[in-house]
Amino acid sequence: MTPERPARTDPALKVGALQRELIALEGAGLHIIELDGRPQRLDPLRTGVIRIGVHRQGRLPAEGLEAIDILLTSASRAPGPWVSVPDLDRALMDLRDQVARNAVAAAVAAQVLRMTLRLGFDEALALESLGYSMLLASEGFRSWRAQTPARRRPDDAAPRVVIGDAGPSLSIRLNRPARRNAFDARMRDELADAMAFALHHPDAPDVTLSGEGPAFSAGGDLDEFGTAADAGWAHMIRTLRSPAGLAQALGERLTVRVHGACVGAGIEVPAAAARVVAAEGAFFRLPEVSMGLIPGAGGTASIPRRIGRRRACYMAISGADIDLATALDWGLVDAQEPAA
Repeated sequence: MTPERPARTDPALKVGALQRELIALEGAGLHIIELDGRPQRLDPLRTGVIRIGVHRQGRLPAEGLEAIDILLTSASRAPGPWVSVPDLDRALMDLRDQVARNAVAAAVAAQVLRMTLRLGFDEALALESLGYSMLLASEGFRSWRAQTPARRRPDDAAPRVVIGDAGPSLSIRLNRPARRNAFDARMRDELADAMAFALHHPDAPDVTLSGEGPAFSAGGDLDEFGTAADAGWAHMIRTLRSPAGLAQALGERLTVRVHGACVGAGIEVPAAAARVVAAEGAFFRLPEVSMGLIPGAGGTASIPRRIGRRRACYMAISGADIDLATALDWGLVDAQEPAA
C-alpha cells in the first residue's frame, strides 16, 4: 500500500492564518478613529496597530493628532498632514484589505515612519535598512516570492548609468530603458559611484539626474528581490552604497528630472534631492508593502521629509498611485515641466 503524500500547504494560506491570528491578538491591524470630538483611548503598547484618523464633516481637526499614523478626509485639497480621498469608506476598505494581506510589513512601515523624523538622515536610512532586511526573512515576503518566481534573463552589458558634462554642470542618466530603468544591484552601484564622483568633484558642479526611455524608474528589479545570500551583509552594503544618502549629501547642487512611472526607488531616491522637477504625466507609487516589505531605497527617510510621515505612511501602506497634481500639492515634487 502506497503511503499518502502529505498535502502541500499554500504559503499564502499559512501567512494569511498567521496574520489573522496576529490581528486577532491586536498586535497588528487597524484602529479607525472617527475624529468627531469624542475622547479616544490609544494603547501605547500596541505599536503594530496602524491608527487611522477619519474626518467626515465639520471643521478639520488640527490638534491632538500626533499619535495617528494616517489622516483621511473627504475635504478636497486638505492641508498636511491630511490625505484627501473622494470616498472615505472605500479608502478605509482598501487599507483594511492591504493590511489583512500584509499585516507585518504594514506594521513595520508604520513603526519606522513614526521614528524617522526624530533621526538624522543617515540614521533614518540605517533604520529603514534594518526593517527591510528583517522582512526579507518574513513569511509575508517569502510567500510573495513563491508566488512571483524570479525570472532568468540575459545580462545586459551596457552601462546602467551614464555620466557626462553638460556645460558647467554634470549630467547623470539612468540607462536601462528596456527595463524601464529598474534598479538592480549594478544600477545601484553605478549610480552610487556617479553621485560620489559628483559629490567629491573639485569644482562642485551642479548635477542633474534623469532617466532614459519611457519612465524615470519603475522601481527595484523584482527578479533580484531576496536573492542576497546574507541579509546582514546586504544591510551593510545597502547603507554603504546609498544613492538616496548621496542625493541628500549633494544638497542644493542636485536637481532630479523625473517622468512617467516613478515607482519605489524611482521616487525614494529623487525625494532626497533638493529639487525634483516632474514631466506632465508622471505618477508616483510605493508598492513594497504589497510584497511583504517596506521601502528599501531610502523612501522612509526621504519622503517624510518632503510630505510628512502621515502622508508617507498612506503612500506606503495603500500602495496607491499619486498623480502629479497631488504630488505638487503635497511637495513631493517641486515643479512641473511639459512632457518631452
